[in-house]
Amino acid sequence: MRLDKYSNPVFNEQDLFDALYKGHQFSVSDTMLVERTDEVKNLETQLGFKFLEPYETHFEITDYDSACQSNWNMPDEYKTLDIEAWLFEQTPPWDPQHTRVTEELAAYKSRNMLDLLRWLKYFVDTCKKEGVVWGVGRGSSVSSYVLYIIGVHSIDSIKYNLDWQEFLR
Repeated sequence: MRLDKYSNPVFNEQDLFDALYKGHQFSVSDTMLVERTDEVKNLETQLGFKFLEPYETHFEITDYDSACQSNWNMPDEYKTLDIEAWLFEQTPPWDPQHTRVTEELAAYKSRNMLDLLRWLKYFVDTCKKEGVVWGVGRGSSVSSYVLYIIGVHSIDSIKYNLDWQEFLR
């Protein structure tokens, strides 16, 4: 195994065969970067899925960020969660906070951040389930009412009249 220029581990065919020998069961949720060889292609055919290829040497950091943001490690129930509908269920149309949620969601959506919100919901649900304690809130994120509803922080930004645009600048 080696690290690419972004410090991601890149596995070679020997690493894969060692993992198989030790009993590792590969699945489509594995997000391993693998150097491409004929043996790896044969293994992919046998396993029924493709490993990720290492990034090209001239990879822009914005492309790297985009690739990372499209690869969220969470259960399928969260990947397919209609986070907008879930948030609107928390604030029905007659609720004064509904307008705030609508405005914030438009901003998250325009920045292609709905997967982030899904992952944050998964993270918070997992922390609650496992009894993990996390902070009250920090920095400009506490100005987001959407993050408050999800449970990322416990600061009601509407109550304290915080401008949500501070967070998404």
